[in-house]
Amino acid sequence: MTSSSITRPKLLKVVVLGDSGVGKTSLLERFVNRRFSQQYKATIGADFLTKDMFVDDRNVNLQIWDTAGQERYQSLGSAFYRGADACVLVYDITDVKSFESLETWRDEFLVSASPSDPQHFPFIVLGNKSDLEGQRSVPSRRAQQWCVSKGDIPYFETSAKENISVDKAFDVVVTNALRRGEREEEFYLPDTVELSDKQTSSTCQC
Repeated sequence: MTSSSITRPKLLKVVVLGDSGVGKTSLLERFVNRRFSQQYKATIGADFLTKDMFVDDRNVNLQIWDTAGQERYQSLGSAFYRGADACVLVYDITDVKSFESLETWRDEFLVSASPSDPQHFPFIVLGNKSDLEGQRSVPSRRAQQWCVSKGDIPYFETSAKENISVDKAFDVVVTNALRRGEREEEFYLPDTVELSDKQTSSTCQC
């Protein structure tokens, strides 16, 4: 094994899903660029940000896809979902509808991305805008119960504005995505296949 293959960063693709206005873009701006803006600008189609990380003694090149939450863009989803190593589901703790939509977002992702092992695919749920506790309409317990019912999905309540639990949540995303990759690599075929002389010199006896 060459030194370049050892040091080459692991590329991970993470897709972030949720209704429009729940704060997906703000979470990514906080995590990747360490900033927050009060100005809201809807994502059109999809955009992505990259971040280099060092997790579990490995260099990781994280590619995070920020998808539009508006219904008119959902038909574009399958093109962005395929090849994802993890999926982040985001809702707004002050918006019940955005929480109830998580079921649809999760199901749509599994259908469009078609992961090899859907039962163990690494999802994570973020209840965003935790700084607005006084306006909460989704109890933490309700969200936790939903996550348990879907295979014990990790759950965090975050605030992009106040930078609450954002790094912690994405550390779990990356760690779980790496573990999934390690499981799937067990089934990968080698890059090259050597044929023996007997195989290459065989002739057809008609």
